[in-house]
Amino acid sequence: MKERSRFSLAGKVALLVGAHVAVTAGVAAVVAWRFPDPLAVLAAALGAGTLLALLVVRRSLASARRTLTALTDGVRSFRDTDFSMRLHAERRDELGELVSLYNEMGDALRAERHDIYQRELLLDTVLQGAPVGIILEDRNGRVVYGNRAARDLIGAKARLEGRPLRDVLEGCRPELREALAAPADALFTVGGEGEEETYRTARRVFHLNMQPNVLHLVERLTPELRRQEVEVWKRAIRVMSHELNNSLAPIRSLSHSARQAAGRPEHAELLEGILATIEERATHLASFLEGYARFARLPHPRPQPVEWRGFLEALHGMNPFQLGGAPPSEPGWFDPVQMQQVLINLLKNAQESGSPPGEIGVSVHRTAQGESVVQVWDRGRGMEPSVMKRALLPFHSSTKQAGSGVGLALCKEIVEAHGGRIRLENRLGGGLVVTCWLPAGPAGPRADAEGAPRSSELSDAPARYDG
Repeated sequence: MKERSRFSLAGKVALLVGAHVAVTAGVAAVVAWRFPDPLAVLAAALGAGTLLALLVVRRSLASARRTLTALTDGVRSFRDTDFSMRLHAERRDELGELVSLYNEMGDALRAERHDIYQRELLLDTVLQGAPVGIILEDRNGRVVYGNRAARDLIGAKARLEGRPLRDVLEGCRPELREALAAPADALFTVGGEGEEETYRTARRVFHLNMQPNVLHLVERLTPELRRQEVEVWKRAIRVMSHELNNSLAPIRSLSHSARQAAGRPEHAELLEGILATIEERATHLASFLEGYARFARLPHPRPQPVEWRGFLEALHGMNPFQLGGAPPSEPGWFDPVQMQQVLINLLKNAQESGSPPGEIGVSVHRTAQGESVVQVWDRGRGMEPSVMKRALLPFHSSTKQAGSGVGLALCKEIVEAHGGRIRLENRLGGGLVVTCWLPAGPAGPRADAEGAPRSSELSDAPARYDG
């Protein structure tokens, strides 16, 4: 379409001024011809100019005023995020161009808003169908977003948005509530109907609209762990087969050599070395199989009242550590031999994590329900998410060169055999904290019980154990 010629506002004003001057001059000339009095000429010229200005300028600016009023209303609609208003003005000046730009901007904003809505709808559809529980918490502790998986995990029947996260978590399992309150990623197990479920929580802080928000992710690992169990057992069989062959092959060869030496008196002095090598290989093989046999013959725990101070003194004599606070005066209720093995394994892992010895600690607290909460922490390498997922699997691929992958799994078996639970959690600033909950004894909870601290509340410089 052919573009119409443009007549600017400056041109219109110049035309009006020129017409006004011409009319005023014409009136003045006519009056001067009839009445030579200068005052009469001046009065006639001013009167004619004023009348012309009132008639022409008012009529000429009315259209511009209407256009500016419409533009003002349109900008207000933009402020209210309404981009549907369009303006119609048949003008060939700067105001006409401004109206066209307004309409183009409105079309662009409307199209962009539609695209954003479609993307948000797609994203919400994906997140609602995701198997991972997703909860977005704003700086005031209120839930901004929660998907279907999060509602199912929490057991909420209504929408989560707009409610304080603390209130939302009131009705869920205490294990999940404690893990979501942790300041870092955590791995925990809860008992289900006839079987247990394993979950991993992740916590990420980011800024949205210049405000800090916290994204909580809850991932159910049970199906993945079950798929990995087959691979785990295959690996265990391969490792056992490899170790058995490495020991039985030389034993078979040395037995043949010993038989040959026994028939020749001149080689009798070789028998001592051959038998010593056979004994060394047999001892190594027995030690190797011992670690894998623990799961098959782990006895049922025999809980009894145990004074925490004496128990920790004996443990400190075998593996030095820092004590985080005074232990409870009330005795715990557990099998001391098995729980000592748990803490020895955890302290050994802490020592092998690269943590400074002064940053390895143990603390014991009691909850309001009378549970004993034992925590072992360090300032080592911590755990990558991929490693944490498999940490409680027996025979998993250990990150330690000489590790068999049974330590943490054995700890989990012992703690759960007591009726307790275990949780792994990375510490802010580096390191790992392992928390074990042990049930209350036959006496039940005590009114003066203490609560267990989070990993973020652990003392950075715990008191040295003084016996």
